[in-house]
Amino acid sequence: MLRTRLTLGLLPLLLLFLLVCLYAVRTNQELGRSIEDILARDFRSIRVGQELRESAAQMNNALGDARQGDPARALPRFTEHRARFNRGLNDELLAQPGREKAELLNQLDAQFRDFTRVGNETLRMGSFNPLELLKQNEAAYFAVSHTLDALLARDQQEIVAAENRVKTRIDDTLHLLIAAMVVVAVLFFYLAWRMADSFLKPIQALTASAVALGGGDLEREVPVTSSDEIGQLARAFNTMAVHLRAYRDATLAKVLRTQRTMEATLTSTPEPVFVVGRDGTMEVRNPAAEELVKSADFATGFPPGLAEPLAEVLRTGGHYLPTDYARVVTLRVGREDRHYLPRILAIGDKLTEFKGAAVILQDVTKFRLLDDAKTNLVGTVSHELKSPLTSLRMAVYLLIEQKIAGLTPTQHELLETVRDEADRLLRILDNLLDLARLESGASSLDRSRVPIAALLLDMAAEARGFIDPAGLTLVVTVEPALADAGISVDRSRIRHVFINLLTNAAKYSPPGGVITLSAAVAPLGFIRLAVSDQGRGIPAEILPHVFERFFRAPGQTMAGAGLGLAIAREIVVAHGGSIACTSEAGQGAVFYFLLPR
Repeated sequence: MLRTRLTLGLLPLLLLFLLVCLYAVRTNQELGRSIEDILARDFRSIRVGQELRESAAQMNNALGDARQGDPARALPRFTEHRARFNRGLNDELLAQPGREKAELLNQLDAQFRDFTRVGNETLRMGSFNPLELLKQNEAAYFAVSHTLDALLARDQQEIVAAENRVKTRIDDTLHLLIAAMVVVAVLFFYLAWRMADSFLKPIQALTASAVALGGGDLEREVPVTSSDEIGQLARAFNTMAVHLRAYRDATLAKVLRTQRTMEATLTSTPEPVFVVGRDGTMEVRNPAAEELVKSADFATGFPPGLAEPLAEVLRTGGHYLPTDYARVVTLRVGREDRHYLPRILAIGDKLTEFKGAAVILQDVTKFRLLDDAKTNLVGTVSHELKSPLTSLRMAVYLLIEQKIAGLTPTQHELLETVRDEADRLLRILDNLLDLARLESGASSLDRSRVPIAALLLDMAAEARGFIDPAGLTLVVTVEPALADAGISVDRSRIRHVFINLLTNAAKYSPPGGVITLSAAVAPLGFIRLAVSDQGRGIPAEILPHVFERFFRAPGQTMAGAGLGLAIAREIVVAHGGSIACTSEAGQGAVFYFLLPR
């Protein structure tokens, strides 16, 4: 429809343009033919007139030679040029000249016959020409020359007249083309104004409605003034506005429901919840948070234990989700201390842009007390059991070493079993005590600066005592960037981590396998220390539990209490790092831990 309107609107311009082009082409062809005819006819006549003049002059010269006494030599030349003159004159007469020129040609023909007659008489008499004959000859030649001049003048007049006609035709054509151009320009602006008006009005209405729609006025509709594409666009816009109004109403109702639900959820949540803006100011607080901010800890805003991780979340847009009790914040609420595990969530994403954070304080007071009680209980029980166990162990050692008479081989074997189990039980108690001290923070770290390469070589030298007898190969690799670097650690504690990981790798590696002890640079200023083996690997469902205390994989046949990796984790965490494991079944395992550089 719109294409048809455009075509019909521009059709008059096209027709007028075609007519002007056809007229210009036809005029150009006519002028070309006219000029060609003029050039062919008039210039040919001029050329023939020149040839006739030349022939008459040669004949007159030949008659002069005859009067000088040489008629024999003059006769052939006279005869030749007479024939040429007759041929040229006959050609001009056969070219169907105009009436005036035909009269001149006939006059020239009569004069030439008279000139020929006088010439023949002159040739006949030779040098004895009387004066009267000479005068006749000169008079006849002059008449021929005068008529040829008249013919040349006539041809030149025809050329000038033809040139004037061509100029007049060109001027007329130019005037017509200018008039046509003016008409086309006027028609173009008129049609352009009409078509622009017919197109712009609906578009302006559509634009105004779109602006109103962008401003929130969904009630604005576009008037439908035609059934073409613009009209279809207006109808589609109105349909879209109807759908947007319906969507707005539904969304508004949903937002109101969501807001009420959120307010009810925040109000009923027993744990303090803060919603913080991008600048760190509190924007929303639930009743529990309102009660909490009345304490002295919030006199100047969030306490340091919350302010520092909150500032990091607001800066980076990442969540802060600690899982250990070392990150617990203790606040004074009323007359008692409450322990809270902070959960700081970044609000927003790349699509909606980061806009703040939500601070959720999980009350872990009861769990903290239970954990302390558990740790104290384990420590107390382990300490209390260690003394009688040591006595029993000493007694068994004495019985075995003194070789008391009367012991049968079976009894001696039972004593050795009791000794071994007592040693094993003592190691478990030592590990439990060590783990309890690490968890409670009672065991401080004795840090010192140790070269990384030297540390790994010392651990490898100590581990070769149980790796080489097992038929395994130990490889140590240190990145060049860490060749001369050092790290601040408690050497004895970190030794426990390395020896535990290397012992496990030796247990589960096949004969001839390779164990790799490596150090590499990790992001964010950490160093990655790793132990990898070529064993059967750890199933994916077991990986999340390998660092839990007393955890033993199903079907495990190797000796152990399941405390080694738990103690290693506590040691690494005490150093400010983290420990993890990656493995695929049949591809070996990689235990690695990150320590701050």
